[in-house]
Amino acid sequence: MSPDPAEAPETAQAAEAAEARETAAEPRTAPEAEQGRRLSPVRVLDVDPLLDDPGTRIVVCCGAGGVGKTTTAAALGLRAAERGRKVVVLTIDPAKRLAQSMGIDSLDNVPRRVKGTEGGGELHAMMLDMKRTFDEVVEAHADSERAAAILANPFYQSLSAGFAGTQEYMAMEKLGQLRAKDEWDLIVVDTPPSRSALDFLDAPKRLGSFLDGRLIRLLTAPAKLGGRAGMAFLNVGMSLMTGTLGKLLGGQLLKDVQTFVAAMDTTFGGFRTRADATYKLLQAPGTAFLVVAAPERDALREAAYFVERLAAEKMPLMGLVLNRVHGSGAGGLSAERALAAAENLEDPRIVDQRDGKAGLRNSPDTYGSSPPPASETAVAASEEGSPADEERSVDRLTAGLLRLHADRMQLLSREQRTRDRFTARHPEVAVVEVPALPGDVHDLAGLRDIGARLAAGRPEEP
Repeated sequence: MSPDPAEAPETAQAAEAAEARETAAEPRTAPEAEQGRRLSPVRVLDVDPLLDDPGTRIVVCCGAGGVGKTTTAAALGLRAAERGRKVVVLTIDPAKRLAQSMGIDSLDNVPRRVKGTEGGGELHAMMLDMKRTFDEVVEAHADSERAAAILANPFYQSLSAGFAGTQEYMAMEKLGQLRAKDEWDLIVVDTPPSRSALDFLDAPKRLGSFLDGRLIRLLTAPAKLGGRAGMAFLNVGMSLMTGTLGKLLGGQLLKDVQTFVAAMDTTFGGFRTRADATYKLLQAPGTAFLVVAAPERDALREAAYFVERLAAEKMPLMGLVLNRVHGSGAGGLSAERALAAAENLEDPRIVDQRDGKAGLRNSPDTYGSSPPPASETAVAASEEGSPADEERSVDRLTAGLLRLHADRMQLLSREQRTRDRFTARHPEVAVVEVPALPGDVHDLAGLRDIGARLAAGRPEEP
């Protein structure tokens, strides 16, 4: 349902009031307090030195969903390839934007060569197939008979298809596989779309905790004990628990779980070991994290949390990409002046009033408030289509354009304040701004343009 237009100003005012409260609550140093909103110049991020460094082996694009991670990852991969690197881009985004922009019909779990790149490097792309990657892990850590039993198990099929954290866990698993092959000298990872950027780091641990949890250990204990001892343990020690679980989950599901964990017993160590190894790989000097965000309060707040988490986990941060930043070709005309000019055009009586309509309210009613005589109304009607009428139409159109410009300048101001809050909180983080584009990127030329902006973008000075 469309929002009530009358409520829009209140919503905008509420947003601005919230921003003002956040700004006022931020601690500022003495020089900042004297300068007001003027902050230190932002450190500018240039991706080329990092992409050109042969020591850089993994670049992870992370951030909340819907901020342009997939496009950023693809643009980085293309730029690195055209500068001589052999690159593979791993995307987890189920949308087909990446494949379409690279001229590929579809992406799957196998890297595919991208045609049409320039320079001496190579670009490959792939999309994570969560279930297939899970199957590969099972097949790598179990003999053929046990692997077949696991793959056919109903509980495993549900787990591999959509259990919470499986996608992030498999993304790390696939990253580990690609790095172990050593076939590419640069891997660019587009992390899974999620409501929280932290899911990429937290979800694999949660899934690992599930696979190594007390419940799983209890369910695998009978298989480990074996024979009569195992049955005795099950009958005596677990009868109450299994009875309760059977009521909650259903007898068949409980049986499927027990069969699954018994068959998976020998693979648990492999899962945990590989997950730990991949996590350590993310902390290695050859890895760089690139946090992607939009110039909005929620997105940059999420980015700030992620930056702090990376520092706590001792993971190397490359910088922040601020996508979809708006600009104006008429930045010299402020929102206030544009609105005042629009009001003057809409009501010529206030053209000489410095304060616009507010000034008119405090002035004598020179023109009076009585309705015009009928004769004047008739004359006005006869002038429709006259030059004067056309001039009024032009004035109305110009006033509308001025109001649109005022809206754009107010948006720019909000985005600037939002960015300033982030950089004041994290002055050590380099930032590159990518302007908002009129449409989606749909080919290599568009990705190439984004890559150039990532390398040469310069945020406006505060």
